[in-house]
Order: sequence, then C-alpha cells, then structure tokens
Amino acid sequence: MANRLKADKAEKKKPANPEKFKPEKEAQVTVKQLVKDERTHKIAGAFALLISLFLFIAFASYLFTWKEDQDKVFRGAAILLPGEEVKTTNLLGNLGAYISHLFFFKGFGAASFMFCSLFFVIGVNALLGSKIFSLGRNLRYVIVSLVFFSVVFSFIFSSSAFAWGGAVGDMCRDWLVRMIGSVGTAALLLVAGLAYIIWRFNPVFKAPALTRPKTEEPAKVVAPVLAKTEDTAMPEVKTAGNKLKDGVGVLKKLPETDTVEEEPLDIQLVEKQTPVPQPALEEEELEEELEEEELPELPVQAEIPPVVAQKGKGKKPGPDLELEIKSYPEVDQPEPPVEEPKVEQKVITQEPYDPSLELRDYKFPGLELLELHGSERIIQDPAELETNKNQIISTLKNYDIDIQKISATVGPTVTLYEIVPAAGVRISRIKNLEDDIALSLAALGIRIIAPIPGKGTIGIEVPNVKKTVVSMRSMLSSEKFQHNSFSLPVAIGKKIDNENFIVDLTTMPHLLMAGATGQGKSVGLNAILVSLLYKKHPSQLKLVLVDPKKVELSLYRNIETHFLAKLPGEEEAIITDTKKVIHTLNALCIEMDNRYDLLKEAGARNIREYNEKFIKRRLNPQKGHQFLPFIVLVVDEFADLIMTAGKEVEMPIARLAQLARAVGIHLIIATQRPSVNIITGTIKANFPVRIAFKVSSKVDSRTILDTGGAEQLIGKGDMLISYNGEITRLQCAFVDTPEVDSICDFIGTQEGYPQAFLLPEYVDEKQFEGKDLDLDDRDSLFEDAARMIVQSQMGSTSLLQRRMKLGYNRAGRLMDQLEAAGIVGPSQGSKARDVLVKTEADLERLLSDLI
Repeated sequence: MANRLKADKAEKKKPANPEKFKPEKEAQVTVKQLVKDERTHKIAGAFALLISLFLFIAFASYLFTWKEDQDKVFRGAAILLPGEEVKTTNLLGNLGAYISHLFFFKGFGAASFMFCSLFFVIGVNALLGSKIFSLGRNLRYVIVSLVFFSVVFSFIFSSSAFAWGGAVGDMCRDWLVRMIGSVGTAALLLVAGLAYIIWRFNPVFKAPALTRPKTEEPAKVVAPVLAKTEDTAMPEVKTAGNKLKDGVGVLKKLPETDTVEEEPLDIQLVEKQTPVPQPALEEEELEEELEEEELPELPVQAEIPPVVAQKGKGKKPGPDLELEIKSYPEVDQPEPPVEEPKVEQKVITQEPYDPSLELRDYKFPGLELLELHGSERIIQDPAELETNKNQIISTLKNYDIDIQKISATVGPTVTLYEIVPAAGVRISRIKNLEDDIALSLAALGIRIIAPIPGKGTIGIEVPNVKKTVVSMRSMLSSEKFQHNSFSLPVAIGKKIDNENFIVDLTTMPHLLMAGATGQGKSVGLNAILVSLLYKKHPSQLKLVLVDPKKVELSLYRNIETHFLAKLPGEEEAIITDTKKVIHTLNALCIEMDNRYDLLKEAGARNIREYNEKFIKRRLNPQKGHQFLPFIVLVVDEFADLIMTAGKEVEMPIARLAQLARAVGIHLIIATQRPSVNIITGTIKANFPVRIAFKVSSKVDSRTILDTGGAEQLIGKGDMLISYNGEITRLQCAFVDTPEVDSICDFIGTQEGYPQAFLLPEYVDEKQFEGKDLDLDDRDSLFEDAARMIVQSQMGSTSLLQRRMKLGYNRAGRLMDQLEAAGIVGPSQGSKARDVLVKTEADLERLLSDLI
C-alpha cells in the first residue's frame, strides 16, 4: 500500500506533456545561463578589444592613405563584394578603408578615434570582470567629445582637403558661421572648450592668498593664553626644543615678582628680521640642522618695567611670559661665502640669446598673399590613359616586345607609365624605340627611363594633354614644409607622384640652374627665395642678389633693411654693375675667412655648432663673437658675368663653392647657356645639385646633368633635378610677379634694421702699389686700427681682419703702416707683434704729431 502511494505521488509530479515542456524549459535555462556565464563576458570583452584595435589601426592608416583610396571608397559597399577586384592601401584592406571613410568623411572626422576608447572601456570591463572604468561616464564623455571636436577640427581646418571634422563637423560649422559669424563661432568654441575642460577634469582655480606680517602672528597666538591666566602658577615650560613654525622661537619662564598692585603685562616682541633668500637646498639643510640642535637652558631674565595700561583694560597679575624670537647669524647675518652662490645662480639661469628679439614685432608673411592658380587636384582623363596604354602596347608589339604588366602614375604635367617587360627582352631595345613611341603617341617630350632606379620596371614619361599648375601656396601650406627641422627649407616643385619636393639648401650646399630663355629659371629663383622668406627671420638669413639683367630681382628692393646684404657705402643693395659684383664676391670671401677665424677660436666645426654656443652664451661678444646669419648668394645670369669679367669672377666663385658651406654661405647660380667655358670643371665639382630646365641640345643637357634628358622636357617649369645621385623630374611651383610684390611689400612695411647687412669692406689692392710705407698717404682706417691695437695690446694681423672685417692684404698693409709709425714692433713670425704704445693718451699724442 505504501509503495502504491509513492508511485501515485511521483506520477502527479510529472508534467502533463513532458515531451513538449522539457525542451522549452531547457532552452530557456540555457540562454539565461549563457548570458550570465562569466566566459561569455570575457569572450565579448575580447571581441570589444579587437574592435577597438581594428578601428584604431584602420583610422591611423586612413590618415596616410586616404588620397590613394579615395576614388575606391566612393564606390560604396561594392568594394566589399568578392567579385570586385579593388585593392586599397589601408593596412586593414578594403574593409578598413571603407569603415574609415564612413567614420571620417561621412561621420565625425578625426574625433572618430573616441569610438576606439569606448570599445576599449567596454572590453576591459568585460574581460577583467570588474568595473575598472565607469561605462556611463565614459559614454557621456565620448558623445560630447564627438560633437565638440568634430566642430573644432572642421572650423580650424576648413581649407584642408582632408575631412578633419567630417560631415557632421562641416554641417555644424556651416550652421554656426551662418548664425553668429566666424568670430562668434571661434568665441563659442573657445568657451565650450573651457567648459569641457572644467566638466572633464574640474581644475581648481585659486586666488593668491594675502599674507600678514609675521610679527603680528605670535601676538595673536599668545594673547588669549595670557588673558586666561590667573594667580595660579603655571606648570614649568621647558625651553629646549620649543620652536615656532614660522620662525625659531622659545618660550621662557621668568621669575615671579612680589607685586601687590595689579600691573599690566608687558609682552615684548623682538622683531624677526626678514631672512635673506637662499637656494631651496640650503633652506632644507638649515631646517634639518635646527631640528636636530638642542637649545641650551636660558638664563633668568630681569624684571620688565611696567607699561601704563589702556583705559578699562587692566589685567590681573599672573606669571610673566616673554615671547622671544631668536635669530641665528646664519639666517639674519649672512656671511660673504653664502652670497656667492646667488651670483653664480644668476649666471646659470641666464636666458639663452635670442637673435629675433632685435625685431621682436616682425611678422612672417601669410599664405593669403599667395594665389591658388586653378584647381589643385590633378586632372585624370581615363580615356587618355587608356589610349596611351594601348598605343604603347601596340607599338612594342610591332617590334615583338611583350610586356607582363603596365601601370600609370598621373602627375601635374606628365604621366609615368611603368612597364615590366617579358623575360628575355633586352632593355636597350625598348630604349631605342623612344622616337617610335613618341610618334605613335603624337606627343612632344617622351622620355624613357630604363630602368627606373630602385625598381624593376621601365618608365615612359608622356606629357598630359591637360596640365595642372602647381601653385606656390599649395607647396608652402603642406605639412612637410610647415613642420620640418631644415635650416634653409626650399620648396621647388612636385614630382610625378604628386609628392612635394622640399629640401634643405644647407645639404645641397650650392645649386646650379640652367635652361633656355623662357623655360622657367626666373620663376624657379623666385620660388626658392619666397620659400626662404616664409620660413626664416631677418636675423637668421641675409641675401646677396646679383642681377645683371637689372629687372629680374628688382622686386626684392623693398626688403633691403630686413634681408639684403651689401657693401659699405653702396646705395643699391641689388648689384647690377660687373665691377661691383667683383668687389662683392671678394667681400664674401673676406667674410668667409673671418667666419672661419671665429669658428677656430670657438672650437666649432660649422655654423650650426658655433651659433648654438653663442645662443647658450658660451662665447664672449667682446672678443668679436656674434650670431652668424646664413648668407645666400643668388646670381641670375652667370654667363654674362663670365663673358665680361672672366677670371675675376670665376676665382672668388670657386673659392666660395669650395669652402663656404661650413660657415653658412650658400650659392645659387642660374645661367641660360650651360656651356663648358661658362660652367667649368672647378665650378661643376662643387655644385653637386643641379637643375636643368628645357635646353636646346643633348650636349647642353650633358653639360649640366652629365646625362641626356633635359632636351626632351616640355618647358614652362618642367625640369630635371640631380639630387643625392638621382635625377628626378619635377614641375616647378609657380609664383607670379604680383605675388612676390605683395610679399615684399608686406615685409617692407614692417620695422627693419637701420640699414642693410654690411659685408666687409673690400679695396682693390692694385691702388696701393708703390705706397707701402708712405705715412702721408695712410689708409683711411689707420687711426681706428691703431686705437684697437693699443686697447687690446696685441699686434695681430688676424685681429684686424676679424674686428674690422678686412682682407688679409689690406690688414697686412695697415700693420706695416703701424710699424712705420712706431705703434707696433717688427714681425716675429707666427707670434703677435709687440705693442710699443701702452696707453691711449700716448697714442693720441703720437697721432697728433703725425698729422
């Protein structure tokens, strides 16, 4: 009976339809367990971290590859289909390029990096199983940051081709500018940024505290204690080690006085003298010393005379306590050795020398002075590319030359077709077909590069039907020009792959330009000069301009007191006379020799090391040392100078080309006819960087570049540059005459130096022949040289060269005249001459006798 009852109970507990109920219940339990399972959280966290890393790599790669992938991502999600043979350059392939395009271009721009931090927070919390970061707070920060930074980036980089703010930032920026204008938008964003910082970090702003004199503080502390004291005796106060925080103070017990009358209590405050400021290390050492020192028992003080109490403010007698401020001689009476470190500290903390402070208000010209000539985007004609490709393939096919691959790189004026020939094809066969390919393409200026250096391909350069003008503004606004560490950055032009060609003139170190008339030499010179004016302060750069044509470089006359250098006594800073050119070149040689003497004394190998020492104030200006600016010599028509002056010009040019680079003097020489009698072997050997515009013959191309190719250029700024052993084809940046005028006017209207930078005086030594020791016909600098020699008490010819910026011959002639006048002694070989006149008063009497 009992077994039957148990069986009935078991049957009642069973579900009515077990086959239907059990799977559903098990499924519900499984999903709930799966959601609550710790392993699920960790896996989800790992995937969130993977998404964060994926987005970060894709976004970072997009910053550098957006130009190459732009035309592909505009196709939409079709690039993700398996059938589409589209290859992007993003590090994460087509998916990374497409997602980055959505987030950046159509979303929030550079602010999209905030999504990476959001997924990172989610992943870390889920993977570690604890609330490391507050998800709600980070979500609020991400939402606000996305909107704020997208608008800020869009407003700041509104003229940039890159979508820094994205579509959201551009939309918000346009609405704000329409509503409150550019100034209002900038003010609103500034206040919003401050509010964001306060909301995000909550900085503490404190006003400077007002401190009271230290002598009042002890009275405040002691008075209440004394008011509470009565006839009851106070416990004994130990004197050892009782100190005040603000000063060294001691509470001392005075003897009790047998007074019956109520007398007011006199509190004597010995004023603490203001301690002499000491270095922080010395103050800490002094405090440690005082803390360790035990003060001795103080002797009993004498009775204090009573002081008349104020009306109604008498006090009951009590134990007399005196608050004494003790002063130690190390603090209040500093000894001389303690003061010496302060003087040394001033020397150590002296600010570095800043040469730009001479013209502290100088403003660099802005990019708005330059114009954008046409569209900056390169015009690509797919039909033209396809036609040229088919013509090249068919022409090579006619001569039984098969190719494996062909690709095209479109530049501003030229398109480079790279072909990979089939195995067994000799390169010379393709090279010899240059004229046949030009005929089939019906184009002028076909150039074949066989092979391309650094690549296993053969290049065929074909001029574009529609050419793009490379404006100077796009070059100077590029990231490569704005943020570089070059000493003399020069923006020349763009390569075929549309990359800006920006180099440092100090690494060249001299530049030789050649080309036929009207092919772009003067524009190239203007591009180089404008690059230097946009990047260098007047204290860092000086220009010596030689213009035999008298009209090409006259645009720079307005910046004479800022950037130009000239001979003393000359009215015009731009040299046009051949005789003055000779004097200027020789004066530059004197300046070069003087600079080498300064470098020798300073122990520097080049101008960079010398200027660094001078800026750190390690060189004494009283010994002739000074900050040395770079000097750039520009000669517009070198052939005319050689034809009129010959060796008198060639010799100083050769000297400067050989020696001047280390002392900051660099040469830029342009000529129309690069023949061997104009550009001699000595000059070519010291001009490793050469630019060739279009020339008339292959002989001229070989003269300037040591190889052919310049005769096949198409003109109008198309050029070849030989740099670092490679020949690169560039399209020169175009800067028009009105643009140069506006730049020079902008600089010329600002405050400049009192006069142009003066080169050392050069006097033709021929005029002194036969007048070696004639005191009646002394040099004009005789008296100045005599005073300088007597003041320095050193009869050195090199001293005259450095201090007075003279050539060696004239300085030696002055020294001979000083010897004949009895001011210095005879020559002692390599040693300096003895100075016979010891005082300036004796010198003045001697000079008055010679008159």
